[in-house]
Amino acid sequence: MIRIRVLVVDDHRIFAESLAAALAAEPDVEVAAAGSAPAALRCLERAAADGRRFDVMLVDADLGTAALPAPRAVPAARDAEAVVDGISLVAGLRTHRISVRSVVLAEKDDAGRAALALQAGASGWIAKDCSLQRLLGVIRGVLRDETHMSPALLTGVLRELTAARKHRTESEQLVESLTPREQEVLRCMVAGLGRKAVAERLFLSPHTVRTHMQNVLGKLGVHSTLAAVALARRAGVGPADLSVDLAGDVVERGGKLA
Repeated sequence: MIRIRVLVVDDHRIFAESLAAALAAEPDVEVAAAGSAPAALRCLERAAADGRRFDVMLVDADLGTAALPAPRAVPAARDAEAVVDGISLVAGLRTHRISVRSVVLAEKDDAGRAALALQAGASGWIAKDCSLQRLLGVIRGVLRDETHMSPALLTGVLRELTAARKHRTESEQLVESLTPREQEVLRCMVAGLGRKAVAERLFLSPHTVRTHMQNVLGKLGVHSTLAAVALARRAGVGPADLSVDLAGDVVERGGKLA
């Protein structure tokens, strides 16, 4: 019998242990549980190193957020402690190069967050109070590369994804209006470099970099570097490859260029 390895990730211990026990009663399911995103990452990496990868991860959408004022995004660096909510954990699996199908468990339907979960790489969004048989069906379904969510949620998610695609297309067109040098500067901005660090990296004077940054803001139609970085990310612009750690100056002061 081929066994399905499932990792339950939820910081509500009673729920996590109860769900794990219910799933483990199935003859073809093997279950482990983790109470936080860092613990889940360690569990997934350890299993991969032992040649016993997990097949499916069931993760609480609100993982860890009860103890924090706001969830933080997963950074490019391997800083597991910065991973907070369930959607960030799903997105972080790419950063950590971990291959596992993810299903987000939620207290309620939320089209916006469900769309974000799918964009992050999740294979489904289902209610925490669904039946065990429904959950088992979802687990086996995602292993067949199916995507699962309630029909009532699907319309809203499709609307959110369509809107996101429209914004991305508009952002892509704005980024394409930049010169190659301005696009280089924008990638440095996405990487969090300040004017001096960009100047050192691109072998330009700080004054020239400032001019490029002002041109980037003008062409993108924004008034701060934070807004420019947000637009760049929507357009799929990644950060410059920082193979050398460059200490930049402050990029943003009161919403204006430093």
